[in-house]
Amino acid sequence: MQDEDYKNYLKNHNHPKVRLMHFIGQIITIVFFAYTAYNRYWGLMFLTPLVVYPFAVAGHVFFGKKGNKPSFYKMSFVRAKLCDIKMFIDILKGNLRIW
Repeated sequence: MQDEDYKNYLKNHNHPKVRLMHFIGQIITIVFFAYTAYNRYWGLMFLTPLVVYPFAVAGHVFFGKKGNKPSFYKMSFVRAKLCDIKMFIDILKGNLRIW
């Protein structure tokens, strides 16, 4: 992932509530992964990267500016996911607000 990708990603996620929805989705993704690993539901683990998206899309629809679409429309799924993880870490570090 390039820094330019992340800068563009953050422009699309400038509203704190959009970031909050992504953050909630990432927490649920981590819980989902832990649950499937603990219970050895190996067949469900491939869904782990997709768990965040209902929350992320809802954040864009309800709190984003008109025309604000999730980044996976503009960049590859993998690059968008890497940016999403970096944003999650930046929120945990206190570098980005979600309130």
